[in-house]
Amino acid sequence: MTIHENLLGGPPPTHLPDDPEPRELLANGTAPADVAAKYPTSSLAWAQLADDAFERGSVVESYAYARTGYHRGLDSLRRNGWKGHGPVPWEHEPNRGFLRALHALARAAQTIGEQEEYARCSQFLKDSSPTAAQTLG
Repeated sequence: MTIHENLLGGPPPTHLPDDPEPRELLANGTAPADVAAKYPTSSLAWAQLADDAFERGSVVESYAYARTGYHRGLDSLRRNGWKGHGPVPWEHEPNRGFLRALHALARAAQTIGEQEEYARCSQFLKDSSPTAAQTLG
């Protein structure tokens, strides 16, 4: 018998349950607002709305969408055993909506000059998933 132990003493990674419907709708070209309306708990839909708004130059709108996706993600993380810290791996695709929303929130905060929020969210992203921080920029 092999016993797997976290030698660093930190919490185990959190892997959110798969929610394929919003991801598939977005991949098939459904408008992110329609996906968010049908699946309001989907951080992925809110993150896409945030990205789209940011790309159009609507930074405050992006901030609001990102904050919604971030808080929906925190709710889901907590429901799935997350205790406020620890890894949220990018490699686990269902985690990506939350991580994208967190990145979008940091980006929008920086753009509107909210440096404290930017620093907090950027560090949270790095602490949660160094891969996400690197991948998302």
